[in-house]
Amino acid sequence: MFGKKTPFVCPWWGGYFIDNRFRRWLHPPEQILQPYLRPSMKVLEFGCGMGFFSIAAAQLMGDSGCVVAADLQQRMLDVLRQRADRAGVGAQIRTHRCQTDRLLLDESFDFALAFYSAHEAPDHLRLFGEIHSLLVDGARFLLVEPVGHVNANAFARMLEHATAKGWSIEDHPKVRWSHTAVLAKKPGEWGSGLDI
Repeated sequence: MFGKKTPFVCPWWGGYFIDNRFRRWLHPPEQILQPYLRPSMKVLEFGCGMGFFSIAAAQLMGDSGCVVAADLQQRMLDVLRQRADRAGVGAQIRTHRCQTDRLLLDESFDFALAFYSAHEAPDHLRLFGEIHSLLVDGARFLLVEPVGHVNANAFARMLEHATAKGWSIEDHPKVRWSHTAVLAKKPGEWGSGLDI
């Protein structure tokens, strides 16, 4: 989803299969996100799909929060928009279509999430550098990858790419069937997706 090559990307219709009762038990979005969110935050979700986490984030933050839900596929974003409106949080969510090699955002965020999406990016250095450049000092980035699709060595390489771009590894919260890392942007740390 993010790089010079075109990797396998979950097809837009696949989004309908990953928002169900079992998934909400497996990955309860409010429980996963609650430790990192507060009112008035501006949140970036990379690879938002049809809004499983974006909608929950908007609900947790209330009317003063803002979520920028970024995805490569317009049909995913169209469904997310409909779902957000139905959930009463349409005003707090802005959809954004990124390109295969750029997020195309020029604004600041307080928190970022990439849940089961970073492995679709062949250029992790660029992805992690660009997200780093968009977050304010002290912000956190929650990275979650599926154990059945991303092995431990591949996730370790992702974290190497993240630290190479200025992220500090702060925590590894428990999420079922997942590799996780909370990455922190400390004051004065460098990082850019445009310098490689």
